[in-house]
Amino acid sequence: MSHAKAEGEDRPRVVRAGSVDPSWPEVPVAIVGAGACGLATALRLHDLGVPCVLLERDAQPGGSTALSSGFVPAAGTRVQREAGVADSPQAFAADIQAKASGTAAPHLLRAYTEAIVPAIDALQQRHGIGFELLDGFLYPGHSVRRMHTLPERTGQALMAALLRAAEAAGVPLLTAATVRELWCDAGDRVLGLVARRPDGSTEPLRCAQLVLACNGFGANAGRVRQWLPSMADATYAGHPGNDGSALDWGLALGAAAADTGAFQGHGSWVTPQGALMTWAVMMEGGVQLNARGERFHDETVGYSEAAAHVLAQPGSVAWNLFDAPLLALARRFPDFVAAEAAGACHAAADAAAVAARLGCPPQAVEQTLAGIAAGLTDRFGRRFDRALQPPFSLVKVTGALFHTQGGLDIDAQARVLRPDGSALPNLLAAGGAARGVSGQSDFGYLSGNGLLSAIAGGWIAAGTAAAALGVATPTA
Repeated sequence: MSHAKAEGEDRPRVVRAGSVDPSWPEVPVAIVGAGACGLATALRLHDLGVPCVLLERDAQPGGSTALSSGFVPAAGTRVQREAGVADSPQAFAADIQAKASGTAAPHLLRAYTEAIVPAIDALQQRHGIGFELLDGFLYPGHSVRRMHTLPERTGQALMAALLRAAEAAGVPLLTAATVRELWCDAGDRVLGLVARRPDGSTEPLRCAQLVLACNGFGANAGRVRQWLPSMADATYAGHPGNDGSALDWGLALGAAAADTGAFQGHGSWVTPQGALMTWAVMMEGGVQLNARGERFHDETVGYSEAAAHVLAQPGSVAWNLFDAPLLALARRFPDFVAAEAAGACHAAADAAAVAARLGCPPQAVEQTLAGIAAGLTDRFGRRFDRALQPPFSLVKVTGALFHTQGGLDIDAQARVLRPDGSALPNLLAAGGAARGVSGQSDFGYLSGNGLLSAIAGGWIAAGTAAAALGVATPTA
């Protein structure tokens, strides 16, 4: 998928006005975006008794959440305790900061790792979302099992569950409504917004509080070239709605942007089928080879930074190499099952067959396999528990940009900040619209940081909006 829109094309804008038409419908809280962030925001507002409206550009909400694996990291939840896993927000925060080499925003790190606990518990206990703890392996950088998932193990399933909960709660959801105008007064207070319908008609709405839960900027070619030059030519595997609207509105209002060099890449985007292959296979012993039959990095460090490693190989591709036990593991993930059905997985009886598929000398593959042995630490610093055994499986992959991790600067209450640290009057941002906790580059992304920011950030934004309206906000 190519980057969707160049800068300047159909861009969102801020309209300055002393007031808006009093005939516009009014709602206490408007939420732009109905992905996991927007839905989490709306569900907590419902629990607090605060009316809101969700506005979603797509006819069927999905966004980045539906394209993800749907795994939400949280430390100290009821699900985790019942599974016998000892963990804490502090331990989780330490793992995130270690992955980001100390560059993650401390105030958001604490806020998100603490808020995700009551958020997950409430979504499960009040709204019937059946989270369970992902078992069997750890994602890079996590010290314990803390990935919360639905039995289907897909982002689509998570989105479906959140949408069912919102429908059951009676949360108003306006789909096929693309917000392009924010109306604000001279003091930067949001007065309302205007959404555009596919037929060209518009839907105006007044609001007392506005939550931007809409998008990052991965689909905006200009912003990617500006802030993520290493990904300018990468495959974009994210949602086309990530056009940077939130940043455009915030910057037009004098807000600051932060951590704009941070992003989630992925070194296992199946090509040419265009699907995500789970990194669990790498963590449990799989490796990546280039066209010369050579390994080129420690695959267990992280799948985000692996994107750049893969893109640096001949043809910007690599081959995931794994054996029968790892094939069985991969088949536990629906995305891989679909990719395999599309012909992405190739069988290789031995090293010679691997070499034939790659187009390199058999000796190169034999030498690479000889470097994978139980108890051996390789030249990249990776230690193997066992050798890979034939028959092998091969999947051709490339590096891809999934979503950005930088955005509008916010405080621990999700209030959008100006460069001097002061908060805009009634503008909140969370999820992809705001800076996250991945520091300032690709290597800082700890698995699940995106959905952590989305759900915890939405939970926090709802509490802040409710408090601004005079509603008490208990944490659980």
